[in-house]
Formats: sequence, structure tokens, C-alpha cells
Amino acid sequence: MENVKHEIPPIYNQNSKILILGSFPSVKSRESQFFYHHPQNRFWKVLSSVLDKDIPITIDEKKDFLLDNNIALWDVIASCDIEGSSDSSIKNVVANDLNKIIDTCDIKQIFCNGGKSFELYKKYCEKNTNLKAIKLPSTSPANARFSLEKLVEDWKVIQDYI
Repeated sequence: MENVKHEIPPIYNQNSKILILGSFPSVKSRESQFFYHHPQNRFWKVLSSVLDKDIPITIDEKKDFLLDNNIALWDVIASCDIEGSSDSSIKNVVANDLNKIIDTCDIKQIFCNGGKSFELYKKYCEKNTNLKAIKLPSTSPANARFSLEKLVEDWKVIQDYI
């Protein structure tokens, strides 16, 4: 167990209409200093399919992809005790101040990538943002019971807000 601080800045601009929240970056994402950087995570494949766009490869392409599609991206947790990348091990949570995004953009809806993100959002952030979140199935490779096709189908709800 180690105490880890979230050091990846949020991606957003004044045109962002939805905010997608993860729980906390994986070890691989922390190493690369960017979201969903583990090659087995299906986040970029799912979003690309939902939006009918090419899969972004580089970090700059991923940033542009999000901003071009009015998507803000961050995580619920600013720091925590965690074992590796295990969401189930998370303790001693300090939440990010999501209002720095919400006060800048006209966020229509917040989406949580997975159950842990949703649980943490409800516990630590909802009272500060006054916005309800929609829980989407996790794109993590640990969520093996969801095929890529099922993830894409469930994530299509974001189309209604962007």
C-alpha cells in the first residue's frame, strides 16, 4: 500500500459538455502521465466506436480527440492509499475539486467509468457539484464480463449529451 497523489491534469475547455470520471489512474497511466494508458484498457476503443472516429494513438491525439468531441476527462480522486492499480484497495481518499471544470464549462452530464468511480463520486463529490452522475460499465480489462461490443452499446448514452 502506498500513498499516491494524482498528477495528471484534467482535460477540458470551455466547450466541454460532458465530464467522464475514472476513479484513480492505473500504475501504467501514472507512469505515462496520461489517462487510460494501459494497452488493455478499452476506453479509447469504446469512445472511438461510440463517436465513429479513428482511435487516437498519441497523447496529443487523445487530448485533441476529447476536446474536439466536447468531452472533459479527469478522475474522482486527488490522492489515496492504493495497492498497485487495484480500485478495491483504495483507502484514505482525498477527492479532486471538480468545480474547477464545472465552473468553466457548461457540463450537461457527468459519467463515471465503472462502479468504483461512481461510488466515490457519490460519496465525495456529488454534494459539491450538485450534479447526478450516470454509471457506465468500466472499460478496465478487469471488467472481463463486458465485451467490447457491450461496452460500446452501453456507452452510446453519451451521444445524447454531446
